[in-house]
Amino acid sequence: MSEPENAEQPRKAQPYSWYVLGVLVLVYVLNFIDRQIVSILAVDIKADLGLSDGDMGFLGGAAFAVFYALFGIPLGRLADNWHRVRLLSLGLALWSAMTALSGLARDQLSLSLARMGVGIGEATASPTAYSLISDYFPRHQKATALAIYSSGLYLGGGVSLFIGAEIVQAWNSAHPLGGPLGLVGWQAAFLAVGFPGLLMALWVSTLREPLRGAMDGTPTVRSGNAFGAFLADLSTIVPPFTVYGAMRRGSAALAINLAVAIGLALFAWAMIGLTGNKPQWSAVALGYYAVFSWASNLRQKDPATFRLIWGTPAFVCTTLGYGLVSLAAYALAFWTAPYAETVLGLDKSGLAFVLGANGALSGFLGVIIGGRAADALRARNPAGRVLVILFGVLAPIAPIWIGYSTSNVTLFYSMNFLAGMFGAAGLGAAAATTQDLVLPRMRGTATASFFLGTTLVGLSFGPYMVGQISDLAGTMVNGKLVGDLRTGILSLVGVAPLALALLIYAYRTVPSAEATVAQRAGE
Repeated sequence: MSEPENAEQPRKAQPYSWYVLGVLVLVYVLNFIDRQIVSILAVDIKADLGLSDGDMGFLGGAAFAVFYALFGIPLGRLADNWHRVRLLSLGLALWSAMTALSGLARDQLSLSLARMGVGIGEATASPTAYSLISDYFPRHQKATALAIYSSGLYLGGGVSLFIGAEIVQAWNSAHPLGGPLGLVGWQAAFLAVGFPGLLMALWVSTLREPLRGAMDGTPTVRSGNAFGAFLADLSTIVPPFTVYGAMRRGSAALAINLAVAIGLALFAWAMIGLTGNKPQWSAVALGYYAVFSWASNLRQKDPATFRLIWGTPAFVCTTLGYGLVSLAAYALAFWTAPYAETVLGLDKSGLAFVLGANGALSGFLGVIIGGRAADALRARNPAGRVLVILFGVLAPIAPIWIGYSTSNVTLFYSMNFLAGMFGAAGLGAAAATTQDLVLPRMRGTATASFFLGTTLVGLSFGPYMVGQISDLAGTMVNGKLVGDLRTGILSLVGVAPLALALLIYAYRTVPSAEATVAQRAGE
């Protein structure tokens, strides 16, 4: 039985707070196992379904990311207004079931649809978890707690490589011509990692729901019409309801909405002509149009939240700046295993064990050390956390360049470890910075908006960009395109200057933005 949301709660982290955090970390581990297992399966999926590197980049990126980002918006609002523990339990059950269904896919379309379903389910995870953590931990421990939660990203990503490789090899050895229902190794791997999440959902449902805002001294009563607001938000991101919503806001809003839709459609058409990848650019155009429609509606329905998120340059620049950091991180997370297998010629099982341990340890160390450093710097400097995000931009450049230019396996693994650790350092800092730029009642929406940057910028484009550049730089061998993954991965260095510019601006504007939150909200 959950505690009533109006129960008293002391303004300090209790032992139960750490228990909840531990459970949330396990949920995030499952989240990233289900999300990232496609990386170690990529070579097998590509060969079995006859796909290109660009196609695989879409499956590892936008197919999941667009729906994760878009449904994160209404689900983030639902997390602000409804029982967060129940929402997380339902979401976990959904994405686990859709991961299992990925194992029944027979072509790119069915696998893409299943990955979209995983994205919708996983959209519940971080808005609910971030909001729960913010209400279980005081401000001076928030970045550390969020960093610990974020370690699940790296632990799950690392474990997914090992589990996926072992299942594929064991299944294919036992069933070289296909097993029951004609399933091959990569399909069995999806099924095997999907089912445990259904049991985990039952455990999550036993957690207590904390009082909102108690840790900040501003207790907040949740809305009585949570699902009405959720359905209203959902209608603002699903065409053609977006057009109807714009029409209700007036002729000028309708004209702008249609102009943006046409502009994005033309952009997608041009990019499809250049790259030949219709699913990628159709999904991206849909995603950005939906976000524009939602933000326009938010501006009218909840102007205070709009001002503190979309109307705050410090928030936008922090989100986009870290989004570009995540672009490189997601690209490496997806393509490192296929790179080691195809370019360096390493055995799948061996590379999965080393890269899995590498990714888990480097990411865990980076995010924990980065979170602690961010809290320490924040105590001395209101914008101190942004310095840690800047470190996450600059420090990985040399390891990426060295690691993916060498044929020395030991040097490759070493540089991969450093790149992962340095890149992970800024996650807790970026998340805590955006949480501190809004009021407690807006935290779920702020989290969803923050993850728009890490998904529609980072995950939508990171894996795809590497795959597309690999295809463009590749050569034809025996009538088949063989990509140049080395060139694709090294191209990631090119995003650093833009990320640097955005974060320098954020560093200069975060202190004043945080100091005027209540004043600018007008509440």
